[in-house]
Amino acid sequence: MTTAYSPATRFTPSGTPRVPAFAVVSGAQVQRVLQGREQRIVELVEDAYRLHDEGDSVNPPSYFLRFDDRPTSRIIALPASIGGATRVDGLKWISSFPQNVTAGIPRASAVLILNDHDTGYPFACLESSIISASRTAASASLAADWLSRHRPRPTNVGFVGTGLIARYIHTYLAGTGWSFENVGVYDLSPENAAAFRCCLEQSGAAGNITVHDSAEEVIRLSDLVVFATVAARPHIHDPAWFAHRPLVLHVSLRDLAPAVLLASANIVDDIEHCLRADTSPHLTEQLTGDRQFLDGTLADVMARRIAPPADRPVVFSPFGLGVLDLVLGKYVYDQLADSGELHVVDGFFHELSRYG
Repeated sequence: MTTAYSPATRFTPSGTPRVPAFAVVSGAQVQRVLQGREQRIVELVEDAYRLHDEGDSVNPPSYFLRFDDRPTSRIIALPASIGGATRVDGLKWISSFPQNVTAGIPRASAVLILNDHDTGYPFACLESSIISASRTAASASLAADWLSRHRPRPTNVGFVGTGLIARYIHTYLAGTGWSFENVGVYDLSPENAAAFRCCLEQSGAAGNITVHDSAEEVIRLSDLVVFATVAARPHIHDPAWFAHRPLVLHVSLRDLAPAVLLASANIVDDIEHCLRADTSPHLTEQLTGDRQFLDGTLADVMARRIAPPADRPVVFSPFGLGVLDLVLGKYVYDQLADSGELHVVDGFFHELSRYG
C-alpha cells in the first residue's frame, strides 16, 4: 500500500523532495468525515478567516466560465493558498447549472485539488460540493454568532430559498447551539418549500415551521433572515421590510437591491472579492460611486475593530473564499490519512526522470 502524503513523508532520507502519492476522495468519504462535526468545522473556518486577515494566504479573484448557449450556467475556478498549520495550495472547480434542479439532480457539482506547498505536485482530488456547502454554512453560522453579540440573539429564523445550501445552513446553526421558536420558509417553488419543511421536521428541528406565501412575510417575521437562492439580480427592493432591524445572512449575494443595503450596516468576507461580478454590494458601489456603505469585514468584527450597530439591519454578504475550501479539504484528507482510508492511485505520476 502506498504511504499517505504527510509532513513526515515529504522528503527522502537524503533530504530531497519526494513526489507525493495521489489520492481520490469520494463524496461519501467527505460526508462521513464532516457530518456531526459542525462546531469543529466552524472553528476551522474562523481560523482561516483570521489567517486571511493577517495576510497568511493568497486568494486571487475567482474566474467565471460562462456560456452563450447556457446563459444561466457557469463554472467557477477558485485558486487559493493558505498558510498556518494547513499550509496547502489548491483550486476549487465548481459548476452551477440551475436547470439541473428540474431534472432532479443538485444544481452544483465540484472538485477540489490540493497541491503540496513544497513541490507544487497535486496530492489529492476531493469531491467538493459537500465541502463547498459545509464551508458556506459554517461561514454563515460563524457570522450569525459574531454579528449577534451586540444585539438580542435571534429567536425566529426565516429562509428565502430552500435548496441544499439552506439545509446545510440550518444544520450548522443547529449543530452550533442555535435553537429557534419559529422557522419561516419561502421558495418560488411551493413544492421545494414543502419538501424543505418536511426535511426540517424529519431532522427534529426545534420550533414551529411555517411555509409562507411571500418573501416579505418571512422577512418581516424573522430576526435572522437567510437568503440562499439562485437569483441572478436583486428581487428584494423595499427597505421597509427590514424595519425591525434583523440580522441578514445574504449568502446568495444577489437578492438585495442597493436601497436595502444603503439602509443597513454591511459586513462582507473580503471587500475586493465581494465587490465584483454584479453582486448586490457591487451594484451598490456602482450606484453610489464609493464604498462608504461598507462597515467592514467579518474578520474586523472578530478582531473587535468594529462592532455592528444595533439600530439598523445588519447584512452579511460573503462572496466565498477559496481558502475556506482548502482548509476543509485538507482537514478531510488528514482525517482519512490518519485512519488509513485514503484511496491512492498508484503510479499516477509517471514521467519522473528528466531524461527518461
